[in-house]
Amino acid sequence: MDKLSTRKALVQARLDMPDRLERADLLQQVMRIWLVGSPHEVIGAYWPIKGEFDPLPALYRWQEDAVLGLDALAEALPDQAEPAQLANESMASRSPRKIGLPVVNKVHKTLVFHAWYPGCPMEEDAYGIPKPKDTEVIVPTLLFVPCVGYGPGGYRLGYGGGFYDRTLATLSPRPFTVGLGFSQGWLPDMEPEPHDMPLDVVLNDHGVVWPV
Repeated sequence: MDKLSTRKALVQARLDMPDRLERADLLQQVMRIWLVGSPHEVIGAYWPIKGEFDPLPALYRWQEDAVLGLDALAEALPDQAEPAQLANESMASRSPRKIGLPVVNKVHKTLVFHAWYPGCPMEEDAYGIPKPKDTEVIVPTLLFVPCVGYGPGGYRLGYGGGFYDRTLATLSPRPFTVGLGFSQGWLPDMEPEPHDMPLDVVLNDHGVVWPV
């Protein structure tokens, strides 16, 4: 497989999908259902580019669900908390769950994750992609990874920069990795190279693709 031409064709096909918004809604549902019962409380994600699926609405709902659970507990145990006072605090600051977006380390070409929440200050990185500005560094135990394409065994075709592979090699313990992509990105004949690291799970607009 010629990765360069395949990557270019898949990105263009993704941009041209007439039902991309409908597929995105389906993948939002798949992602939210998959997150139910997840033990992870610090999740890394990404800012969508080039027609990628946007994971942030589902993650914000996941973060919000934890706060709603705390509020329900506070109402059941009024001596333990004061919901009226808690309501004045932002959802992100009250939630035990944290969402991070990647910031590129230009020297080592790896990713560091900074806390993100709706409305947080943002700035563009060296590649013109928005990133959180001056928020805390967090270390995710679960990482949602964008897929240009994906194939059997949970292997992913990215943009060719190697940022995720280098980052995963530096993190200990290695975070649980979940690929996100539309069903048009499936590559049944994709063969991994020796340095490729498989994802633990792949989700698309039809459900769980890997493991099967």
